[in-house]
Amino acid sequence: MKTPTTEETAAYIAEAGKQAWEVPGLPAGTPLREIKSVGIIGAGTMGGGIAMNFATAGYPVKIVETTKEALDRGLSVVRGNYQRSADKGRFPQEEVEARMGRFDGRLDIADLADCDLIIEAVFEDMGLKRKVFTELDAVVKKGAILATNTSALNIDEIAGMTQSPEDVIGLHFFSPANVMKLLEIVRAKHTADDVVATCMDLAKKINKIATLVGVCPGFVGNRILFARQKQANKLVYKGVMPWDVDAAFNAFGHKMGPFQMMDLAGLDIGWSKGAKTENPIRDALCEMDRRGQKTKAGYYDYDENRTPIPSNVTAGVIRDITDARPINMAEDEIIETCIYPMINEGVKILEENKAQRPSDIDVVWLNGYGWPADKGGPMYYGDMVGAQAVLDRMEKLGAEDPEFAPAETLRKLAATGGKFTEIDTGGLKV
Repeated sequence: MKTPTTEETAAYIAEAGKQAWEVPGLPAGTPLREIKSVGIIGAGTMGGGIAMNFATAGYPVKIVETTKEALDRGLSVVRGNYQRSADKGRFPQEEVEARMGRFDGRLDIADLADCDLIIEAVFEDMGLKRKVFTELDAVVKKGAILATNTSALNIDEIAGMTQSPEDVIGLHFFSPANVMKLLEIVRAKHTADDVVATCMDLAKKINKIATLVGVCPGFVGNRILFARQKQANKLVYKGVMPWDVDAAFNAFGHKMGPFQMMDLAGLDIGWSKGAKTENPIRDALCEMDRRGQKTKAGYYDYDENRTPIPSNVTAGVIRDITDARPINMAEDEIIETCIYPMINEGVKILEENKAQRPSDIDVVWLNGYGWPADKGGPMYYGDMVGAQAVLDRMEKLGAEDPEFAPAETLRKLAATGGKFTEIDTGGLKV
């Protein structure tokens, strides 16, 4: 393993951040659409957080909910967030009222007819999103940008609900959206150049770090996360305890491992009572009302300070479902098993032209998922360990599960001694 100096890594991260703003193929001087007002559909955690970015930057925001109760609840959470920031001295107290004064709560999508940009932040369900975009198509003014905050769904299908798919784009904010810096801007098949240029420009105005990515399940960040999560779950089925997996990630430099992160997000995301998903352990925990930190129990038990404590209950559930005896696995092996597939998935994303450049993948993981800065991002870390080491591990994992077969470009890098950060497959193509 070649260990770069701290200065080399910092220089790489700075250059990666700068390059992420550059969109090859976008004509210089592409005119921007004027964004004077913003509409948000959904005042839940995501919608409220997204709306805060715009209100903070001075934009008037119309926010739509289906009931007055949901709207009032959402706006009250926003006010609470602003109030806490003011109490901590981040801005003057009078700024709370100024920002809240930019919100206009509504109960009808038709009230967004005059907005220049509309962002949908409803539940992650294709049927619901198709319905919302069909309704939007009937009321919005010509030239309005229609954005979806989906974290994984097919934006081409969502855009197909409108008469103007060239106006549709993905704006994937990360939760909590008022705090997290990353914004994945997802260019769909028909998205117009001026819509891309406007959204990249807008990201700067609302103080985000943007990467332009293409449409595929999970886009760049979550697609790589799904690969990691599948391997983490496979380890549990072999008898490695969730807290041992997390401990290896914590030692690697992640503040949260895969299971700590799931508990924080809520185990019931994408789950409903009685559901049988691909993750029976998660299903069983949810049925027991162990849904993560919010219920004071998930994979872990939590005390009043939300400190995660390894749980005998969870250990019992795992034993019942997997029949696996608990085993000890070296931290290095846990890391290789979970992190090398992330690098391999990054290579596949580049092969499929769903990212502009390897360093954009690192920008996504550094700013959206807490990747440790001293390891530069998954592609940069791939160069630290070398393509041959990644290939050797992927050959083993691919033999167990064809989904994790090594990418062709990975084989080429190993054969030629090439670098992950220098992969050039032609950039982003739609």
